[in-house]
Amino acid sequence: MAKQWYVVHTYSGFEKRVVTLLEEKVKNEKLADQIDDVLIPTEDVIELKKGKKKVSKKKTFPGYILVHMEMSTTNWHVVKSIPKVTGFVGGINPVPIPEHDVKAMIDLAKSESPRIASKYVEGDTVEVIDGPFLGFTGTVDEVNPDKEKVRVIVSIFGRQTPVELDYLQVKRVG
Repeated sequence: MAKQWYVVHTYSGFEKRVVTLLEEKVKNEKLADQIDDVLIPTEDVIELKKGKKKVSKKKTFPGYILVHMEMSTTNWHVVKSIPKVTGFVGGINPVPIPEHDVKAMIDLAKSESPRIASKYVEGDTVEVIDGPFLGFTGTVDEVNPDKEKVRVIVSIFGRQTPVELDYLQVKRVG
């Protein structure tokens, strides 16, 4: 039987511990030929903290890890018996995820250009902290995560005017 990628649900915040315990168990029980890779999907994101850009790793899917393994009853129990593992996505008969989806997650983790974390939603009140509209306060009208921009409605000379800004040019107020 060929090895495939499976999604394992863990307690959120315990992904690294589960990976460590699973790798130790695989090594101790000599299962490396059946379970050969365990990943925590992550990506680099840029956050603005205290006015400075900071690149940090964020889990793409908190509470989930990926396991490349040959599915059998024995291996299913090996993974399921790790503390803080709640089970496989798909239950008793887990469905493998396509290889191209896993490759996309790995490519995202290795991406050279980190993504800017979006923390804005429509209706947020924001203050413009950079650019020609510095000091203006407005309401987020639209969030465009692909371009990492927000459209903010600001009042200029008493008229409601939409302004497109980068995530890093605004900060949430209140």
